[in-house]
Amino acid sequence: MVSKTTSTAKFTVPGLSLADGHQVAATLQGRLHALNNLQLTLKHAHWNVVGRDFIGVHTMLDPQIELVRAMIDETAERIATLGDSPNGLPGALVRDRDWNDYALGRASTMEHLAALDVVYEGVVSSHRDAISVIGKLDPITEDMLIGQTAKLELFQWFMRAHLENSGGTLLNAETHTEKSAAAKTKKK
Repeated sequence: MVSKTTSTAKFTVPGLSLADGHQVAATLQGRLHALNNLQLTLKHAHWNVVGRDFIGVHTMLDPQIELVRAMIDETAERIATLGDSPNGLPGALVRDRDWNDYALGRASTMEHLAALDVVYEGVVSSHRDAISVIGKLDPITEDMLIGQTAKLELFQWFMRAHLENSGGTLLNAETHTEKSAAAKTKKK
C-alpha cells in the first residue's frame, strides 16, 4: 500500500511568516478532523434516532450536517490557502483524533440529544481552544473559527432546548460521556 502524505508549500498568505502560516494550518487540521467526525456522527444519529419526537429530531439534524459540511470545506480551503495540504482521509482522522467513536447506535431521541450535547461540548471547546492559539497569529483564520463556533454553539443549544427543564437545568447535567448522558435521560 502506498502511503498518502500531505505536503507543505514554501509559501503562506501575505503578512504571516512561513512558520506562523504553517502553525495555523496545523491547528486547522485538527479542526478539520473534528468537523469531519461531527458531520459523520450527526448523520449516524439521524439514521438511528427512534421514538417520541423522532421526525422533529431526524429533520433537525440534516441542516446541521449540511452547515458542518460547509465548515469542513471552508477549513480545508483555508489550510490550502495557508500553503499546507489538508488531509480529509478517514485513516488520518482515526489516527490523529483524541476521542472515541460515538457511543450510541439505535436509541431514543432523548438519548441521542443528550449524547450529541456531549459531542458538541467537545467540538465547541476545542474550537475555542484553537481560537485562542490562532488569534495570536492570524485574525482572518480566527474570524473564520469564531463564525463556525457561533453556529456550533447554536446547534448545541438546539440539543439543549430539548434537555432543559423550566428551571434551567439540563437533563444530562454533570455527565461527561455520551453513554452517561444518554443513560441519565432514562432516569427522569
